Amino acid sequence: MTTIRLRVNDDAVTREVENRTLLVELLRDSLGLTGTHVGCDTSQCGCCVVLVDGRPAKSCTVLAVQVDGAAVTTIEGLARRPADGGAPALHPLQQAFIDCHALQCGFCTPGMVMSAAALLAGSPAPSDEEIVHALEGNLCRCTGYNNIVAAVRQAADELARGGADGLPASGSGSGSGPGSGSATAAATASTPAAGSVAKEA
Repeated sequence: MTTIRLRVNDDAVTREVENRTLLVELLRDSLGLTGTHVGCDTSQCGCCVVLVDGRPAKSCTVLAVQVDGAAVTTIEGLARRPADGGAPALHPLQQAFIDCHALQCGFCTPGMVMSAAALLAGSPAPSDEEIVHALEGNLCRCTGYNNIVAAVRQAADELARGGADGLPASGSGSGSGPGSGSATAAATASTPAAGSVAKEA
């Protein structure tokens, strides 16, 4: 067993994990953050995308020990938590996916939203081509991708108007432990599934 310390959705977390424990297992089974879905277990579908130090990572193929010292954001952490302890407000990306009917069954949606969040943190006014490229590693088996691209575009416009605080830029998380570099490498290694969005966007 290995003790890891990280921040998950701005909360400090310390856990003892087996070295083989996947990040998605830590999030879902240990922390109860079930918004991160498991679709393929092979880094193909993108349902499990979370942000590790601001960068998208497919958590089904990242070990929990690799994110020791890192900052992890899941779909649950995207909503803004008011200082008075009231109900969280949806992030503009979450609201845009609703407004633009950018989902059907919704299973792929958390991964889509998190990949889009990483894009907007680094590129606040992306072109449609940049949106398509950022979502190439996310598959939707229900529908076409036009509404998804439209939702990201709407969220970008809302954020530009000051609709919500942005996410940390890539690499700006608080991680400084020995695992944070490994987590970044793992995120980079989770390459997109080629052409998934470009076919219909």
